[in-house]
Amino acid sequence: MANMINGINVPFVPIVKPEHPANNIKEGSSSFDSIFKTELEKLKFSNHASKRIESRELELSNEDMNKLQNAVMKAEAKGAKDSLVVMNNKAFIINIPNKTVVTALNVEKSSENIFTNIDSVVFA
Repeated sequence: MANMINGINVPFVPIVKPEHPANNIKEGSSSFDSIFKTELEKLKFSNHASKRIESRELELSNEDMNKLQNAVMKAEAKGAKDSLVVMNNKAFIINIPNKTVVTALNVEKSSENIFTNIDSVVFA
C-alpha cells in the first residue's frame, strides 16, 4: 500500500510517534502542582466548625469567604497561629498554619464572650 507524501508515492507508512499525554500538560494553572498548591491555600472547615455553623444557622456568602481568606492571609503574615476573626457579628477561631476554621459562633447570641487559647484577633 503506497501513500502520497508531498506528491510522491511512498511504499511505506511513516512512523509517527504519538504524543505522550504527559507532554500535553500546560505549564501554569493546569498542572497538578499548581492545582494542589491552590487547594492547600484554601480555607478549610473542621467537622466541629461545620456542625457549629449549621446548628447556629450562620450563613457565609462568597464575600464572607473572601474576607475570611484575607483575614487568614493577614494573620499568617504576622506569624499568628490561632486567631479570632470577627466579621459581621460572627466570630471564627481559625488555626492559621493549617488554614482551618476550628469553631464559629454568632457574637450576639453568645452567652459567654470569652475566647481563650488565641494569639491574635483580626477584624474582617
